[in-house]
Amino acid sequence: MLLLPGFGTGGLVLTVDRLEHPALSFEGLSADFSSESRPSIRFERLRVGEQRWRRVELHCDAGGLSGARLWCRDGRLTAGARVLLPGRIDLQADLLGQHVALAIRLPDGGRIELGLNDARLEAQVEALALGHLAALLPGLQGWSPAGSLGGRLSWPLGEEAVFTGQLVDGAFTSADGLQAGEALAVDLSLSLNERAGGWHWRAELDWHNGAVYVDPVYVEARLGVSAEGTLSADRLDVVQAVLALEGVEQLALSASIDLAEGRLDRAAVSLVRADLATIGPRWLTPLLAPAAGERLWYAGWVSGGLRFEHGGVQALDAVFDQAGFSLQGADGGSGLAFGPVSGHLPWRQDATVHAALEIEGGRWQKLALGRFALNAEIRPQSLAIDRLRIPLLDGALVLDRLTLQRDDRGWRGRGEAVIEPVSMPLLTEALDLPMMSGVLAASMPGLTVSPGALELDGALVISVFDGYLQLTGLRVLEPFGVASHLHAEIEGRHLDLAQLTETFSFGSITGFIDIDVQGLELVRWRPVAFDARVASSPGNYRRRISQRAVQNIGSLGGVGAVAAIQRSLLGFFETFGYREISFSCVLRADVCTMSGIGAERPGGGFEIVRGGGVPALNVIGYNSRVDWRELLARLQRVIEDNASPEVR
Repeated sequence: MLLLPGFGTGGLVLTVDRLEHPALSFEGLSADFSSESRPSIRFERLRVGEQRWRRVELHCDAGGLSGARLWCRDGRLTAGARVLLPGRIDLQADLLGQHVALAIRLPDGGRIELGLNDARLEAQVEALALGHLAALLPGLQGWSPAGSLGGRLSWPLGEEAVFTGQLVDGAFTSADGLQAGEALAVDLSLSLNERAGGWHWRAELDWHNGAVYVDPVYVEARLGVSAEGTLSADRLDVVQAVLALEGVEQLALSASIDLAEGRLDRAAVSLVRADLATIGPRWLTPLLAPAAGERLWYAGWVSGGLRFEHGGVQALDAVFDQAGFSLQGADGGSGLAFGPVSGHLPWRQDATVHAALEIEGGRWQKLALGRFALNAEIRPQSLAIDRLRIPLLDGALVLDRLTLQRDDRGWRGRGEAVIEPVSMPLLTEALDLPMMSGVLAASMPGLTVSPGALELDGALVISVFDGYLQLTGLRVLEPFGVASHLHAEIEGRHLDLAQLTETFSFGSITGFIDIDVQGLELVRWRPVAFDARVASSPGNYRRRISQRAVQNIGSLGGVGAVAAIQRSLLGFFETFGYREISFSCVLRADVCTMSGIGAERPGGGFEIVRGGGVPALNVIGYNSRVDWRELLARLQRVIEDNASPEVR
């Protein structure tokens, strides 16, 4: 309902009950420009786009109506008790000639001007501080916007509207600090054409300065966007948007957004030939391994596509072209390398698809992997690999019937693994160990994978020194992380001491030993806890120990053991007979608590070597608690003082 009680030289009083438009609506409009009161305009309710206010008023310090000319000077805009804009408003309107001029002067020098002349709307913004917009747009208040906006709008009504603008020194910060931007400079152009039920729009954006952090990604300018689509009261459609991004040949997307529900209904993304060396450090590392940013490198190219519908991703494709990555070890070592990789990796929400990749090799520390092919059946929440053979030195790691299932906590699954015989000389060289003969092989019928962990139900067996070492209960946590953990039990049987001592240049001992290590725990591949025992193997065999081996055992046992040896006249002999060797170490808190054969001797000390035959020799240790690092240092000095011959 529109009421015009008075119009002429005496003034104007206007009331409008309601007006509805997709872009604008209000209720309870009253405008009073009569001569008896101070001029004012009041809305009980006002909506512009999605923003809503109550009791919006424009109070004019001076104003009136002269003929058909309405004017307001030094007006103030409020919503209830809150000031919407801190500046002053000047308004002039020709009610008959369709001419309107509006100017808003802000206290910091910013200015907004709007003019309507002969069905043409012109608007100009100069140095508008974004902080002022936070009062008008409550959604911005939690982002602490800063910077200034300038721009110009030209709109012949019924034709195309064109806006060009610039953001200078823009900045924002979210309340939780996880999103922020600084020194932002953005150029924007936007054109709108009204169509039945909405608008067709085109936009160009050039972000050419500043940086944005959206946890965990930090991005520096530059970025260009060219887009077009349609806009209605309840829907935004992006028909096509093309992004100009450094290192990417083409990145395009489309989307449909339900504005009423705030919901993304569908989207599609297409990526063409992205250079991993460029986009990897900027986009991938913060998402995949933020803690390893300085140690991770990329190479090659990737293309791909993504389709989003019905509230989730429906399809995903990645095509690799000579792609690869390398992760330096946390301690500065060689770490992990993989690739180059070429092939197609797809995924579908409602179908089973086949992935085929060709991997030209890899490396873990100094362990070299040969070329292999990966073929997998991929389902929405699972992955199945029938057989995968990865060449490892002169052997291979073979995975059979590997299945992985994804749940809320990540990926988990089971499979079988076999290590085809790997030459110990090659393996020990790759691991920077003294040269050893023999082979490493394994049959692991129970391989279990869970988030951040790898467990072995079977046994890993190393045939070495004419005996074997068997690892059971193997469990690795975060194998490539900065705090990797390993748990295992080790059993060694009938290890030839002659080969063992020759390999590690420890002197000469003939005979055989058994080794048991319980509760082994490694952190970052260094022992932190175990209960270990070394003892002579049962059976009849030659048992001799050289003077140099005795001295080296004494060096490991500490000053007391060396003194006991030096007091013996048996130092004149080159070799001695022995009946038994036994040595135990319980490692806790970097201290090795040692013991030997049987209980502690009545006079103190513990037997490490119990003599037998002629000549016979007992080696006694007196230091039962030894710093673990010191013990390793002693062992290292013993080995370094002698050459390391190859065992054949």
